[in-house]
Amino acid sequence: VQLQASGGGTVHAGGSLRLSCAVSLRTFNSYPIGWFRQAPGTEREFVAAVPRGSGRPSYADSVKGRFTISRDNAKNMVSLQMNSLKPEDTAVYYCARSRIQHTTPTAPGLYDLWGQGTLVTVSS
Repeated sequence: VQLQASGGGTVHAGGSLRLSCAVSLRTFNSYPIGWFRQAPGTEREFVAAVPRGSGRPSYADSVKGRFTISRDNAKNMVSLQMNSLKPEDTAVYYCARSRIQHTTPTAPGLYDLWGQGTLVTVSS
């Protein structure tokens, strides 16, 4: 397994969760990593992405100010801290590696390696 997502669970609205993505790739430091989510009956949507270097992460408008993405290159790990969770955040969350090194794309088709997903359920 090259990307493994974990940390999902069930929380009440307003609560927090921290997702982790362990990446077992020697080239981890060279590529941006993104988080996506997919709710039942919907398409996979971009949540956040962190560039390979010290650049600024990017976020979907729906999570700005509530979610924070970060990476630890020494541990080959990317985290997604999710605060003030809402029922509409309920979805399976996936981490993925961008095929483009110099930017943080939002289109799922520009990511070539995917983790298995972790379920986040937010109850009202």
